[in-house]
Amino acid sequence: MNIWYVILNIVAFLVLIGVLYYLQRKNVSFSKRVFTALGLGILFGLGLQWVYEATDENLTQSIEWYNLVGSGYIKLLQMIVMPLVFISILSAFTKLKRSHNLGRISVLIIGLLVGTTAVAAAIGIATTVGFDLEAIQIEQGDAETARGEQLEERSGALEGQSYPQKILELLPANPFLDFTGQRATSTIAVVIFAAFIGVAYLGVQRKEPEAAEFFKKIIDSIYAVVMRIVTVVLRLTPYGVLAIMSKTVATSDFDAIMNLGEFVVASYVALIIMFVVHLIMLTLAGLNPLTYMRKVFPVLTFAFTSRSSAGTLPLNINTQTKHLGVSEGIANFSGSFGLSIGQNGCAGVYPAMLAVMIAPTVGIDPLTPSFIFTLIAVVAISSFGVAGVGGGATFAAILVLSTMNLPVALAGLLISVEPLIDMGRTAVNVSGAMTSGVITSKATGELDTKTYDGVQEAEA
Repeated sequence: MNIWYVILNIVAFLVLIGVLYYLQRKNVSFSKRVFTALGLGILFGLGLQWVYEATDENLTQSIEWYNLVGSGYIKLLQMIVMPLVFISILSAFTKLKRSHNLGRISVLIIGLLVGTTAVAAAIGIATTVGFDLEAIQIEQGDAETARGEQLEERSGALEGQSYPQKILELLPANPFLDFTGQRATSTIAVVIFAAFIGVAYLGVQRKEPEAAEFFKKIIDSIYAVVMRIVTVVLRLTPYGVLAIMSKTVATSDFDAIMNLGEFVVASYVALIIMFVVHLIMLTLAGLNPLTYMRKVFPVLTFAFTSRSSAGTLPLNINTQTKHLGVSEGIANFSGSFGLSIGQNGCAGVYPAMLAVMIAPTVGIDPLTPSFIFTLIAVVAISSFGVAGVGGGATFAAILVLSTMNLPVALAGLLISVEPLIDMGRTAVNVSGAMTSGVITSKATGELDTKTYDGVQEAEA
């Protein structure tokens, strides 16, 4: 290793950090800074790829320093997930305009999230068949083998569990453990725990309004503080995106990506079709889909680059309430539920595509009606409890593949293109949550159509 090469790489990275800081000082919009970071990261990563080999020790040491920014940013996003989900759900209860609408709102939001995930699964199946994708076509190297072994280890805990047992795993036996995120289903468990407290608050509100008002002030104060923490973390997004993209591109195996190019294209075709479904749903609800596209673009841009549905939650809620006319309670519900229930990209399109690709390797015809309907049902039910930061798609794939008795290890064949596909999946996840919020608000008569139709654009 040549220490001077490492120092040069670090200095070059710091210069790019300085460029982003300069743009921030010049009040360049958040979206433009994120896109600039994305572009600089790709170019810088390509430069490193051209100068060094992927296994070069100089590059490895340089990446370690870049990880202080990239991995540090991801850890901060993970830090805020549980507090954010918990307080957002509680805040949704305290901000409900009419508490008697609670049941209808919850059913509508969850129904839309799960229903659209079933549609996403059908789209994933059709796209995979249309592109004639099969897992047997993919070459398996050392990285893919190692990834497959990891997936088999994770699936071991799920083997032998019946559906009732899997549903029980969603419940928060120890909410304090779930706040640590130690279980794969911790996010949905925290949502359920917060919902119980919210329902209790509504009961107290009827019988002891003074105590409920005091509790509401506490929740509002905590919500304000948590959102302030979130704002501080989100300001680091351009720098995190720069570091993550630099590392991703510099260490990517482009030959492997080219070999999987057809799967990447098929995945984005399916994701785009699913986004069009969201627009059709809005149209059927009597809303202008072009207005929706214009106003949510900054939010989806952030979701795309950060690959974090949870990190996007504050922007999600803010855009729904300030620019799409959704009531605060419904926006908090749809945004928070969307982190762990019915993610259209991660829990819908992705596991369905994997199942159809893998089925022929064990002698199953994926075109039989029984397989298709079973797969769609399994995907929809398994979409409960998908985490909103990293690993959600993997967990969903393990659940679906193990339930369908398909080899989980073969999912590891796609490791080289995971980050690339995950960007699009996350954006579709967030769009699904926002769509459910807008349609639910319209159905309950709480949508401010003047705000929705207004010309003001969302700013991240």
